[in-house]
Amino acid sequence: MEKSKILFISHTFPPIVGGVEAHNYELSTWLSKQTEMKLIANKKRWLIPFFLVYAAARAVLMAPKYDVIVLGSCLLANVGWLVKIFSRKPIVAVAHGLDLTYKNFIYQKLWIGIFIKKIDKFIAVGNETVAIAKEKGISENKIVFIPNGVDTEKHLVDCSRENLEKIIKQSVTDKKIMLTSGRLAKRKGVAWFIDNVMPKLDNNFIYIIAGDGSDKQNIFSMIKKNNLYSRVHVLGYVTDSVRNALFNTADLFVQPNIKISGDMEGFGISVIEAGACRLPVLASSLEGLRDAIKEGQNGFLVESGNANAYISKINDLFAQGNPREVFGEKTRQFVVDNYSWKHISRLYLDEIEKTIQNDK
Repeated sequence: MEKSKILFISHTFPPIVGGVEAHNYELSTWLSKQTEMKLIANKKRWLIPFFLVYAAARAVLMAPKYDVIVLGSCLLANVGWLVKIFSRKPIVAVAHGLDLTYKNFIYQKLWIGIFIKKIDKFIAVGNETVAIAKEKGISENKIVFIPNGVDTEKHLVDCSRENLEKIIKQSVTDKKIMLTSGRLAKRKGVAWFIDNVMPKLDNNFIYIIAGDGSDKQNIFSMIKKNNLYSRVHVLGYVTDSVRNALFNTADLFVQPNIKISGDMEGFGISVIEAGACRLPVLASSLEGLRDAIKEGQNGFLVESGNANAYISKINDLFAQGNPREVFGEKTRQFVVDNYSWKHISRLYLDEIEKTIQNDK
């Protein structure tokens, strides 16, 4: 059988850092191993507005050589719309969530109101995104849910608690280490967790936060308010090697997301990356996290914003022993079986090929 020819377009691609960037990189990499694929990608954040115009023009010229155009985000819906004016080539777009809910009048009027209507298939990274897509008027027949994937070997490293002590410059003997890693947006709930949960856990609990973002000052304010300087460590942006060391030495990953209007968690790739490193996850039962975490398999879910539920579950998990030692191997195996990019990319390719066949 002849391989499908895919033109893959990404408006945001490494070295830009973020969940969409990581998703587009891995998906394009794994698709290229299975079929013929050409990548057009933007690698500088400030160039995004210009790239939307450039990519549209280039896609129109290149479309005749390919069987399908795959857009790494619905932000590129303008590209699909323009291609459709000049050709009948099928258009597949990945929907991450924020690319449908972005609060901008022009964006909602043009991108969501007009451009996305020309897209043939949407692959949503979360069921919450599927629900939002339906609210935006996208036909249910056009949407399919495929979870995010992870390179299950990429973050595995051989590290000890000594490596952890060097990172946070504090002894961790007899300490219970919790970790959050990722962009520090308000919806991540880190400031909420510091203010409402940390003060009610015993002094042996240490909370490490790796990442940077708009809610950082709020996080520092909560540390100051509760005098948690010795128990909460905000590392800011960290290198891959430091993040990997954290993934492989912490005891529990926490993702305490809270509901923020207009800002949702499409999937939550960090919790899957943690699980691949045998690090169990405790997360809010909210939005895309419900798709990423399966209760008792690769982590545990509690009610968002319920401090008592978090406190109770954390104490219960550590009462059973070190969560990594008790649940780590099961957690990793579940991630390998269900979220490896080898598996996820195959699901994507199946949907892409169905779209090509339906268009003939």
